Amino acid sequence: MKKLLPFMKKYILFAIASPILMILEVFSDIFIPYLMSLIVDVGIANRDIDYILRLGLIMIGSALLAMVFGVLSSHVGAKAGYGFASEVRKELFKKIQGFSFANLDDFSVSSLITRLTNDCNTLGQVTMMTLRLAVRAPFMMIFALMMAIKINSSLARVFMIAIPVTLISIIAILSKARPLFLAFQTKVDKVNAMIQENLTGIKVVKSFNREEFEEEKFKKRNDDLRDVALKAVSIIILLMPILFLIIYGTIMAALWFGGYQVLAGTMGSGELISFITYITQIMISLMLMSMFFMQLLRASASVTRIVEVLNTESEIIEIPDAKQELMDGSIKFEEVCFCYPKSADLVLKNINFEIKSGEVLGIIGSTGSSKSTLVQLIPRLYDATRGKVIVGGRDVKEYDIKALRDQVAFVLQKNVLFSGTLRDNMKWGNENATDEEIIQALKYSQAWEFVSEFEDGLDHRVEQGGENFSGGQKQRLTIARALIKSPKILILDDSTSAVDMTTDAKIQKVFREELKDITTIIIGQRIQSIQDADRILVMHEGEIDSFGNHQTLLKESKIYREIYESQKKGAISE
Repeated sequence: MKKLLPFMKKYILFAIASPILMILEVFSDIFIPYLMSLIVDVGIANRDIDYILRLGLIMIGSALLAMVFGVLSSHVGAKAGYGFASEVRKELFKKIQGFSFANLDDFSVSSLITRLTNDCNTLGQVTMMTLRLAVRAPFMMIFALMMAIKINSSLARVFMIAIPVTLISIIAILSKARPLFLAFQTKVDKVNAMIQENLTGIKVVKSFNREEFEEEKFKKRNDDLRDVALKAVSIIILLMPILFLIIYGTIMAALWFGGYQVLAGTMGSGELISFITYITQIMISLMLMSMFFMQLLRASASVTRIVEVLNTESEIIEIPDAKQELMDGSIKFEEVCFCYPKSADLVLKNINFEIKSGEVLGIIGSTGSSKSTLVQLIPRLYDATRGKVIVGGRDVKEYDIKALRDQVAFVLQKNVLFSGTLRDNMKWGNENATDEEIIQALKYSQAWEFVSEFEDGLDHRVEQGGENFSGGQKQRLTIARALIKSPKILILDDSTSAVDMTTDAKIQKVFREELKDITTIIIGQRIQSIQDADRILVMHEGEIDSFGNHQTLLKESKIYREIYESQKKGAISE
């Protein structure tokens, strides 16, 4: 919690006010049984109606005050608790946004979602309970015990057995429940992962008629979650019967011994009634404390998971006074090697090549030859394990990350559009872009030909993930979004695979004729997409097999020639 407490700063006044108001409520509640004993032992005994009415009004006033203080305490406690959780969630989201690809590989998406939602909600609930129950319960118990001792110190000895037995019961049961609550959070992660995977690929599931198979998989994980929850609950439910047994036993003991004292005249009937009320308040306070500790167990698991993310430092480290501007779009790799975190196997080995600013570089190779990994080192989505990646004459590690990525536009293999309008999506490239600039970028990417047909044009609605667009349309829109950045370097990672050959040729022509100042890297599976590039890099098993233009590679590269001939035969057969 020490790591999280600074996030309470914004709500500190609410956090202070809630327990103060709760203590005032406790004082009001504690005062009522004492007034009741006076009414019985003094007012009723002396048949003093005025005295009874006066104390009765004071009791009503105390009850109303307790209600007001309780409502206010709940209100400001909720503000502090959920406000605190909101600040933690905001910081957690910000932290995740700053993660490198390597960091994101360490956490599953479903786990991060659970931490941002369930864990933060649990934190908010427990914070609210801490400000209220964790204050009310001990203060109520202490003050009620003091009042009970004041009324009859000899009878108050019943608590010497009741309170230790209650505490031992609470500790024993909660210690058994704690590991189950930790396991519960892990099971929630797995269920969320299953839900996310299934809903993301629901069309594939339906097309393969795998609904029953997926239902069975989900049932297994859901049943695991249920079983852990039932185990935890089956232990926790033992607590309430035990506590009630102790409460009733204590009341019976008080009635037994107190009854003799009333008969002997050493204790008033009203005092016995108020003493029993204080017993109830003390034991209920212990019950509330047990409930609080149960929630605290869940929160401890949640806090651990939240702090785990907050303590994770990005693999990408920025240096002080980092450079803000790329001189040009030139790129050079010097003895670059790379392996993924927690792995010793190199996926890139001794990569050496150089391209000038404004050149078009094509990259081709078999699946798994680490083409995508290679280009991800340029905007520092990953950092090279060994060697240097030099952009604009400087090592990429010398640049401010935001400045570097602002000047390197990346169109990933998986095309993602966000819910909103087409204009909203295009402005991801440049939030100040005018409609004319957006339309020009759409024309460059050959997307304007279908966007112009929409009645609402740039205001056309984009559904979540761009589900209302075809694969080829999404690819062209994401290329346009990248072009709006006016980058010095443009990287297309197999970003025209869903586009027909005619449209692909038009896009390549734009890169050659209209975007000469932009260094363009095109990863392609089709020779046609890259054959007009200034130079082509052929990758094989994480190494450079050959490097040259189309004609040179046809003569000198066996791999390139085989790809070319197989695709040429395929085109002829079609």
